[in-house]
Amino acid sequence: MSASPVFLPGVVAVNAFREAVRDRVLYNLIFFALMMIGAAIFVGQISIGIERLVIINLGLSAISVFGLIMAIFIGVGLVYKEMEKRTLYSLLSKPVRRWQFLVGKYAGLLLTLAVNTSLMTLGLGAALYYVGRPFVRSDFTILVAVYFILLELALVTALALFFSCFSTPMLSTLFTLGIYITGIFAQDIRDFGIVTRNPVILNITRVIYYLLPNFHNFNAMSAASHGFPVPHELIAQNTLYALLYVGVVLIAAAAIFSRRNMK
Repeated sequence: MSASPVFLPGVVAVNAFREAVRDRVLYNLIFFALMMIGAAIFVGQISIGIERLVIINLGLSAISVFGLIMAIFIGVGLVYKEMEKRTLYSLLSKPVRRWQFLVGKYAGLLLTLAVNTSLMTLGLGAALYYVGRPFVRSDFTILVAVYFILLELALVTALALFFSCFSTPMLSTLFTLGIYITGIFAQDIRDFGIVTRNPVILNITRVIYYLLPNFHNFNAMSAASHGFPVPHELIAQNTLYALLYVGVVLIAAAAIFSRRNMK
């Protein structure tokens, strides 16, 4: 009996997760991220009165940066690596559709990122506990900030997978990084078009603003470090935005990959 269409991506996802876990690069990245969080403890002790702010800022920054590195450099090789090793051809010869392969690979990498992010979050929690500061209710914002980082990584992973369907790992990395950096300043680009008062520039900047992912909205580090609550509306808005954007990117990736000549 063949596996159901829903089950097949799950099998691919588990295999992708196992393969990623065996990659030593992940352990090195986690190690350096935890080292940065540990370094934040000593920096926080030097910064009298703002230990909490320093530790949380450096800790969340480490989680974001190293998570981004994982998402891009592993995501761009998800398809290319399978083609290079020629394991993709034997896999697709089985009752596995190309979109199921892509969804499975994406889910596997996302699971890997979630596990690694959880480990780094535990490291940040240990750093806060080490300095002798008891956990309070306002620390829930730290978890919200980590959740936003995961949503951000989900978007980056989808983009990396999209470009890997038709480009080389080097170009896919450059494309993904370029969109990520531009997405951080998407709101500034739109404001620039408004300031110029030029209809042509205004329309161009609006198109860029609405097409590119707005990564600026996923930054809650300042709120977490100061203990400010994040509105529930923003959490729901970012979640829905990430789901819709990832869905559109994966559909586009599946459309391109299904038409690609594998010979």
